[in-house]
Amino acid sequence: MKLTNLSLKASAAALAISLCAASAPAFAEAHEEAGASEASAETQFPLTPEGAADFVAAVEAEYAEFSVTFGHVSWLQATNINHDSNTLASQYGAELTLMGVGFATEAAKYAEVEGLDPDVARKLNMLRYSVGLPAPARDGAAEELSQIATDLGAQYGQGRGTLNGEEINGSDIEAEMGNLERTPEELAEMWASWHDNVGAPMREDYTRMVGIANEGAQELGFDDLGTMWRSGYDMSPEEFAAETERMWQEVKPLYVALHTYVRRKLNEHYGDEVQSATGPIRADLLGNMWAQEWGNIYPLVAPEGAGDIGYDLTDLITERELDAVEMTRVGEQFFSSLGFEPLPDTFWERSQFVKPADREVVCHASAWNIDNIDDLRIKMCIRPNADDFITIHHELGHNYYQRAYNNQDFLYLTGANDGFHEAIGDMIALSITPEYLVQIGMLEESQVPSEDKDIGLLLRQAMDKVAFLPFGLLVDRYRWSLFDGSVAPEDYNSAWTDLRLEYQGITPPVERPADGFDPGAKYHVPGNVSYTRYFLARLLQFQFYKAACDQAGWEGPLHRCSFYGNEEVGENLNAMLELGASVPWPDALEAFTGERQMNGTAMVEYFAPLMEWLEEQNEGHEAGW
Repeated sequence: MKLTNLSLKASAAALAISLCAASAPAFAEAHEEAGASEASAETQFPLTPEGAADFVAAVEAEYAEFSVTFGHVSWLQATNINHDSNTLASQYGAELTLMGVGFATEAAKYAEVEGLDPDVARKLNMLRYSVGLPAPARDGAAEELSQIATDLGAQYGQGRGTLNGEEINGSDIEAEMGNLERTPEELAEMWASWHDNVGAPMREDYTRMVGIANEGAQELGFDDLGTMWRSGYDMSPEEFAAETERMWQEVKPLYVALHTYVRRKLNEHYGDEVQSATGPIRADLLGNMWAQEWGNIYPLVAPEGAGDIGYDLTDLITERELDAVEMTRVGEQFFSSLGFEPLPDTFWERSQFVKPADREVVCHASAWNIDNIDDLRIKMCIRPNADDFITIHHELGHNYYQRAYNNQDFLYLTGANDGFHEAIGDMIALSITPEYLVQIGMLEESQVPSEDKDIGLLLRQAMDKVAFLPFGLLVDRYRWSLFDGSVAPEDYNSAWTDLRLEYQGITPPVERPADGFDPGAKYHVPGNVSYTRYFLARLLQFQFYKAACDQAGWEGPLHRCSFYGNEEVGENLNAMLELGASVPWPDALEAFTGERQMNGTAMVEYFAPLMEWLEEQNEGHEAGW
């Protein structure tokens, strides 16, 4: 789940997060030789406050023009993976990389000028640290980096695992990992084959890519690429790392309680020979290839009596025979009920809703704004199930955010921070309550579960929302350790396994080879997509949701609130969205929630009834791993 609004914050290879750019500036003579253009920047734009402002304006103009073509090329490559589309994506990616590194290098000089306009100073800083995958200035580096990044993305998109010895593609193997009819042996085979076939072959290229990108980051004045990634949050990299750890500690007791309960239920279901009653959980038993969300195994852990919540969202979708477009129309309807304008006709004409039968595509869900105005699209391989129904709401949240800030300057065409972008759609999805389903005609009033079913509802949500938290945090913590050199290439795989044990309390179903590269089997790693945004989003969505419910005057339990149809909430929400990145994120947060610090307290409040119940269920059982 990601976005592409073709602004600055991401890498060329991960365009669908946004256009983080990177090449020597080329203003009057577009695309001249790198050395000549670097020399000309200060000639055209002197190191004065006025020169800095003119430099920033020229950069934004060039990015705006280039981003549209790059958007079309990247969309083509993502929706039709072949030699030609890969070649084009690589070529344009290299040019983008060269642009961004050159702009960042020049921006560092202008940032030292005294008397800068605050807006210009903010944009210069964004240029300097927003290069997601920077290449060094030496000849051939940008081309090599772009080629590696493109190849890694294509390898993932074409990845295959096996089930009972038969080849199975990425989309299907994800679905089968959540199939409760699969045996532990089949789950282990799928898990191991996907990690072996997809991740391991990437190891050498990924190692090379880390070296090149680190070299580029150091030329821009950062210690390493991880330091650069952590510099985009309106605070120092060290403060940001500490803030994310603080937020994790706020919600960790809830995760540990959930882990303890789920482990016991899996032990009861599979027996000691498959899942021990103490210690870590076997990763392939949690219904998801990466054990990042556990909702697929809810039937195995559902509480007696309260477990049957009276309806199944997937069944409701199936009963109404909703196809991919109709499911998306339901998502649009929620935003319309808040007062947002309908999506443009081109959205319905140009989006990829289902997996084509005649070509390879990247099925990983993403949201795009090709022209940075209203050429909005989603790219999904939608299946008629609850997970994809919720994902649609998430991706549309990106699209409505993109359109809300489309009047901002180019460098501000992104979220207040990247966690904001991920949180908006998820906040809407939290409002997919039984009462909401009644409002839109998908559920009968008589089917609304009574309050005694609340534990079941909350547990089902926690299996995804809470279970995800440590994974959301560790993916970047792992990469930070690669970027700063504290983990050597020969330890890449063991460090990944160790960190997952430390944070998630999970363990692989089979022995992992030292020369493997299991993290490569997760899209965001070869895609070079910063992952902390998803951790932030898991917490921000509850913070946003509570603010919306308070504004709507909701007085019942927080988890039963739906603000569907409340235009006052929509108006207040839009006031935050339309700011984009034009102000520091605490200002944007305050505009909607009245708070200036991201935190996990709203999530803790939301799941408070479940936490009390889990503590009762876990009494007498060993907590943690």
